[in-house]
Amino acid sequence: MNTFFASAERATEEALEEAVKVSSLNPVIGGLMKSVSGLVAILNPQRQIISVNDAALEALGIADLESVVGLRPGQAIQCIHANEAPNGCGTTPYCATCGAAIAMACAIEHEKPEERICAATVERNGKRDDCCFKVQAIPVYFDGLRFILLFMQDITDHQAWSELEASFFHDLNNTLSGLMGTSELHLQDLPGNEDARTIRDMLHHLSKDIELHQMLLLANDSTYRPVYERIRLDHLLEQLQFNLNANERLAGKRLDIVPPDPGKVLVTDLSLLRRMLLNMFINAFEGTDPGGTVRFWVEPSKESDAFCVWNRQVIPPEIQPRIFQRHFSTKSGTGRGLGTYSMKLFAETVLGGSITFNSTAADGTVFRLLLPQGKISASDV
Repeated sequence: MNTFFASAERATEEALEEAVKVSSLNPVIGGLMKSVSGLVAILNPQRQIISVNDAALEALGIADLESVVGLRPGQAIQCIHANEAPNGCGTTPYCATCGAAIAMACAIEHEKPEERICAATVERNGKRDDCCFKVQAIPVYFDGLRFILLFMQDITDHQAWSELEASFFHDLNNTLSGLMGTSELHLQDLPGNEDARTIRDMLHHLSKDIELHQMLLLANDSTYRPVYERIRLDHLLEQLQFNLNANERLAGKRLDIVPPDPGKVLVTDLSLLRRMLLNMFINAFEGTDPGGTVRFWVEPSKESDAFCVWNRQVIPPEIQPRIFQRHFSTKSGTGRGLGTYSMKLFAETVLGGSITFNSTAADGTVFRLLLPQGKISASDV
């Protein structure tokens, strides 16, 4: 059977009925289902649901146990990818990076408990939600039959707060790094009023960053109102390059900027564009080896502009489908997965643009931020 990750094989009806009978009569399983308040499922080796506890039925809005017996976990929680392949949950391209699928596959193959974080997008009642679960898969035997105990703890709210906290300090530190660099230059060069103006501008950026975080607190609800203004692109790039040069984490790496058209003027929200470009640059630099180069250029058109950031590093193919998914990150620990997600949220929800990428071993990785030219209203003047 075709699959992109876990086995596609399912149990026969007879084997499924036998497993249901054994689990329903086993006092250990019965006690477990009544005593654990989180989401608990009993699976067979083919990752099909044999039984779930009442808490899981209630959380998933399922009326009776019979309706989920034989399904796989992704189908039960209504993961949007669960039915994208003929053999369902565990066999699609997305499943290769799914924490729940990996935990189950490891527990089955290695005969030992496995714990992972699962970032899932589910659709219920026509509405999509981003969820995050801590998943534990534990292999057990009852009456000679093999089962998998699956514990799923919904940590979406905790993860969201962790992400926001991490993102806040991440952006704050970026701005403060620029301030510290400015203060160092001030001590060396005694520039006077010009430096005072620079510090004032940076404090303004910090204030706007906090405002943008208030938008992120509401996830997909766009409450931030962009302020459109005319921006000299070359001046903005000078500011960004100054910030990056003051960031010690990027030492030993080079930024190659293709000069934009002289006097190129954009009409957009300065704080949003600055934040998105800064994140694009930092992401590219973090994926660049010491001595490497990050390149930037603009692809202009009559109605919009594409801001392009390139580095040599290729994004693994199994990671690419999840680049913009909230909660998902290739870095360890909680509080990750907001950088690219926030760029997509701001670009699409607030500014009416888009952000895409292309990544191959031959050409490296290019992120393109496409923004339409905004219009200045009377309230923006």
